[in-house]
Amino acid sequence: MAADSWPEFRGPGAQGISTATNVPVSWSATSNIAWKVAVPGKGWSSPVLAGGKIYLTTACQTEGSGEVSLRVICLSAADGRTLWNVEAIHPDSSVLIPGHMKNSLASPTPIIHGDRLFAHFGHMGTACLTLDGKVLWRQQALKYSPVHGNGGSPLLVDSALVFNCDGLTDPFVAALDAKTGNVKWKTPRDTQAKKKFSFSTPLLVDRGGSKQVVSAGSGFVAGYDPVDGRELWRFRYGNGYSVVPRPVLSGDLLFISSGFDLPILYAIRLDRASGDISSNNAAWRYAKQAPNTPSMLVVGRELYFVSDAGIASCLDAQTGAVHWSERLEGDFSASPMYAEGRIYFQNEAGSGFVIRAGARFELISKNDLGERSLASYAVADNQLFIRTVDHLWAIRN
Repeated sequence: MAADSWPEFRGPGAQGISTATNVPVSWSATSNIAWKVAVPGKGWSSPVLAGGKIYLTTACQTEGSGEVSLRVICLSAADGRTLWNVEAIHPDSSVLIPGHMKNSLASPTPIIHGDRLFAHFGHMGTACLTLDGKVLWRQQALKYSPVHGNGGSPLLVDSALVFNCDGLTDPFVAALDAKTGNVKWKTPRDTQAKKKFSFSTPLLVDRGGSKQVVSAGSGFVAGYDPVDGRELWRFRYGNGYSVVPRPVLSGDLLFISSGFDLPILYAIRLDRASGDISSNNAAWRYAKQAPNTPSMLVVGRELYFVSDAGIASCLDAQTGAVHWSERLEGDFSASPMYAEGRIYFQNEAGSGFVIRAGARFELISKNDLGERSLASYAVADNQLFIRTVDHLWAIRN
């Protein structure tokens, strides 16, 4: 994958790892800013990047009408110029439910694949567009009742666009045909958790040449066959709900956080995973300052994460031994990113923390934009792209 491509939530490989070079280390609202542009509407989806263009979604509301337009915007990565702004979905006002203060009508991050872009808006619909802004199909027939709105992003596996539909009742995982938008399969969660709603994003893993979709929901994480949605295995974690972090994988170890009310970090062995693996496949668990919202990050032997309350930690990924745990400033929702031997964290106040990767804590820089931010980074050679509540910023050395 080219270093100037960041095609989905958490980038190439979907695990927050960048191969970009000369990535900025220091910035502020007035320094190392290549450009800053206002973004119309509201949304917390993260930007995606391909071919020198940035794509992001937003929800624009017509004042006084109650009407909402769910849109995709394309901008030039070089100077921030808007190249096109297209309506992807026009939802019926009856499905516009009250959200959460950390959510929006445009929270899922889109996916770029080849010459197609897939924009997902949860229960309000999904659309496929060309990279010059032509809508090829819309899917609005797949219904469920969300809680706090929509948060999880989709995953593309061959011809299947897979996403979680973990609403108030009857949660399920679904796949659309990427060419037509038709529903390929729906698999019920069959969870015993008291609260059914969650917001996680699936992860594609390869197990001995066989593709699996790993999807975390309320009460358990499971592997699914992307062809027909058949559940292959599951690992139960009780009544954990409102699960947000995207799973991460390192070798045979899968890392997940179990959600509210008390998040527990699990390292789960996936070798020979089949059926219910809850009793035998937990390599280790960690119950101190695990994240409710930010996804985790594995680099080499180290596992990095930050709690919602701002405690950043580094553990040995194989054993769970703690290398360090340090308080950063503020609350956190964005997922961390790795580039050039550094870990990048972004807090909700718009402050970025750059830390040296490794078993010893070393803060390199703290960088304030001074504007609320819940979206995760997009990265390219010599550039960071950061979405805040009203703007998109290009940080450049």
